[in-house]
Amino acid sequence: MKPTSGRVLELLGLLQARVDWSGPELAARLGVTDRTVRNDVARLRELGYPVHGTPGRAGHYRLGAGAKLPPLLLDDEEAVAVAVGLRTVTGVAGFEESGGRALTKLEHVLPDRLRRQLAALRDATSAGPVNTDSNVEDPEVDPAVLTEIAAAIRDHRGLRAFYAVPGSAEEDRVEIEPYRMVAWQRRWYVVGRDPAADDWSPYRVDWLTLRTPGGRSFRPVDPPSDLTELVVREVARTGWAVHARLVIDAPAEEVLARINPAVGTVEPLPGGRSVLVTGGDSLEVVAVWIGMLGIDFTVESPEALVDHLRVLADRYAGAVAGSDRGRMP
Repeated sequence: MKPTSGRVLELLGLLQARVDWSGPELAARLGVTDRTVRNDVARLRELGYPVHGTPGRAGHYRLGAGAKLPPLLLDDEEAVAVAVGLRTVTGVAGFEESGGRALTKLEHVLPDRLRRQLAALRDATSAGPVNTDSNVEDPEVDPAVLTEIAAAIRDHRGLRAFYAVPGSAEEDRVEIEPYRMVAWQRRWYVVGRDPAADDWSPYRVDWLTLRTPGGRSFRPVDPPSDLTELVVREVARTGWAVHARLVIDAPAEEVLARINPAVGTVEPLPGGRSVLVTGGDSLEVVAVWIGMLGIDFTVESPEALVDHLRVLADRYAGAVAGSDRGRMP
């Protein structure tokens, strides 16, 4: 039989790995009797860890929430996975510093063999730039704001906030019933319902400034559709810093076959043409996306996009002319 102290730590690790364990399951995993399991559970309770037990044939043990954080017992793969994950945290202000502190603590207590594995993984790999699809920096979100929104969702409490799109002179006052936070395209959104208009919309968290006190409590209602799908669909229509409306010289079916649904919405027009409503975080991003369609188009709005495309047209025409001169005998 294993020494008591080591067995108790192993028992604590098992209770952390799964919500419920029966006595016979724990006894089989530890290679001891049911009575020894009961004694070890009593030792954990004496150490201050709240292990709840339900008697009877269908009884089980469960580690409850206590006043202090118990030691996290990770196996080799879990420890390496956590360390790698801490190195790649992005998109939330403050996580880089706190993640670095947690990583330092974890690496300090790793066994030498795991520390060497992690060092080898770190030294043998490199990462490309995270923001490869835009010339706009990824937004950072204060973790305190995410925590406040999550608490409002949990408690069915409304949010009052100022909502401002960067570059816009307008700042809207919004009051919403929050239902879900969705992380998509390295952006954070909260999906909420406007109780006055009964409208559902996603709101960019980095464009929100929460007001205190918050909104009133609300009774949840069923959302109209999957909330993640709602984010993808509505962001394509309203959630970008730059919005564009284009007339495409092709039927809607052909345009839809060439784009990701997250890129924009398509409406049919008479005469075999269609309207594409799309957007991005900059004019450059929008120009790249619509250029990848491979179909002729006309820009209806914004005028700034027309100006940007003129600059690109001159640049590309100059590149072609230079290539033609280079081929002349």
